[in-house]
Amino acid sequence: MKPWTRVRQAVYPQAREAVWERGRRTPDLRRARTVARASQARITRGRAEPERKEERVSEAKEYVGIDVSKTRLDVVTRSTKEFRSFSSSSKGMADAVAWLKGLGPALVVMEATGGLEVPIQVALQAAGLPVAVVNPRQVRDFAKATGRLAKTDKIDAEVLAHYAGAIQPEPRRLPEQEARDLHAVATRRQQIVDMIAEERNRLGSAPTEEVRRRISDHLEWLKRELTDINKDLERRIKANPVWSEKVKIMDSAPGVGPVLSITLLVGLPELGTIDRKHVSALAGVAPFNCDSGKHRGERHIRGGRRQIRGPLYMAAVAAARWNPTIRPFYERLLAAGKERKVALTACMRKLLTILNAMLKHNAHWRWPTAQACPSGQCP
Repeated sequence: MKPWTRVRQAVYPQAREAVWERGRRTPDLRRARTVARASQARITRGRAEPERKEERVSEAKEYVGIDVSKTRLDVVTRSTKEFRSFSSSSKGMADAVAWLKGLGPALVVMEATGGLEVPIQVALQAAGLPVAVVNPRQVRDFAKATGRLAKTDKIDAEVLAHYAGAIQPEPRRLPEQEARDLHAVATRRQQIVDMIAEERNRLGSAPTEEVRRRISDHLEWLKRELTDINKDLERRIKANPVWSEKVKIMDSAPGVGPVLSITLLVGLPELGTIDRKHVSALAGVAPFNCDSGKHRGERHIRGGRRQIRGPLYMAAVAAARWNPTIRPFYERLLAAGKERKVALTACMRKLLTILNAMLKHNAHWRWPTAQACPSGQCP
């Protein structure tokens, strides 16, 4: 028996039993192999076809990017690369919403542009379309990572559409009109505070008496304006029972005053609805790792909402002195060799965590012991 015959009979024992003649063996074996391969191909095709169908379904989802400017809206679709430009007027936004509603996109993405995006975002949400407003820095980094170094309005819209399909950020609804009005008044208050600090700095280096007089007059007007804005904020909060209760809960914690409570109410509406790690990251007081291989770098805070950290820092300074929970925590960090700024940053994070838990459980501050209460008067 030839060697190749022995190998074939060892591999196909059923062929050795069913076939006697050499001339009939080869066609039958070839036929068996052909039938087996055809069956396997049919099985493979049957398994692969649903996957290709799912891919086609996912590709059918349309993602849209909108570049917003003062005068127009540049819109690009991800799959078809269709580009359209609309005016930023009411009619232009209505035309853009009508066209996008006909497309039925899975997601519409635009950048935060200092408030210019709010009207079109409100119009799209009113039409029932999912909208996500993202950080411009993240989109620009995404464009660089994909090799898009040029920058025009059309290219920005294309990058936003690509970003929408690749990253798929979570769409978030705008707050109600009443909350947006409160945010606008609080933002104006912070601007007044900043201008007062700037004018005070200018007053110290004013070259003439006439200039000092004008700066002093402006400072007096800014202080009156700040007083009026504070009264307006207090009136708006008292008129809303939910806001009023949240402010009362936060103000009950030692070290927390109306400035911080209003700042958190306006700038961090997620407070009380998410866990401590997320709320620390949103406020920008969460330390992030900086490790690579065997290297263990220092942890630093980064990102977050800058307008929150100023009032939160001042509240942490007061809490490190008067709060019965924050004070021993601060002293323990200093005893461990931590720098004061590092310890105060940790106090900021701990104070924010306490406020988050208080709002989550709708609970006012409770003093640990009667001796810790001011003058023995426990609330």
